[in-house]
Amino acid sequence: ALRTPRGTTDGKMEAVTVTGAPAPFPAYVMGEKGNPAVIVIQEWWGVNEEIKKHAAKIAAEGYRVLVPDIYKGKLGVDKEEAHHLMSNLDFPGAVDEIAAAAVHLKAEGSPTIGITGFCMGGALTMGGLAKSADIKCGAPFYGVNFGLFDCAVLKDKPVQGHFGQEDGMTGFSDPATGKKLEADLKAAGNTDAEVFLYDGVGHAFMNDSPTPYASFDERKEKMGVQAYDAEQAERAWGRLFDFFGKHLKA
Repeated sequence: ALRTPRGTTDGKMEAVTVTGAPAPFPAYVMGEKGNPAVIVIQEWWGVNEEIKKHAAKIAAEGYRVLVPDIYKGKLGVDKEEAHHLMSNLDFPGAVDEIAAAAVHLKAEGSPTIGITGFCMGGALTMGGLAKSADIKCGAPFYGVNFGLFDCAVLKDKPVQGHFGQEDGMTGFSDPATGKKLEADLKAAGNTDAEVFLYDGVGHAFMNDSPTPYASFDERKEKMGVQAYDAEQAERAWGRLFDFFGKHLKA
């Protein structure tokens, strides 16, 4: 069933500068200022139309959404360039920027803050959740870097992970990595850690367009990634909104 948007958003993102990190950085905001907030972290492509659509969908549920521009305006137009951008990224610096984004949202009046991210952004989601005392819960999609966080620090922070059963990115977003994330969090004492695995879909299964490729066939050829499955994506959105509703709006 399609959800009726509860929040009010005009569908436009506003560019802002966030201070408080080692250096000011660009970001995009959407949704009503002072609402419960969600920080949304980009894939390795950068802040493209797909991540903006994800942000708009979350904002329409009644959240203030902030998307840090981790690449400072750069976009990967193919997997080689995206890999180059990600490889050159200062990950600890990006985590610091996420913490600064949370401070910015608190200053705007948001009473609670969660975080979600996709691919590279999934890995940064866990890093930001561990770094910032202001971020209450996190939902990584198909991406984990265990070097960016200590599970013990996350003992009291709810985590909901989403991974595709057909994801072949071993050690980063394959099913075994998703299961390890849940097991490690639970072993560290987290009683609210849950990872969902989705049958028939692989990496980037939330993207309803094949961007930056011309078609899903081309994306599969270049990236080995399955086509969009609306039913699985909607299932994941429903779980995500239930999770954020429980922890950010209750």
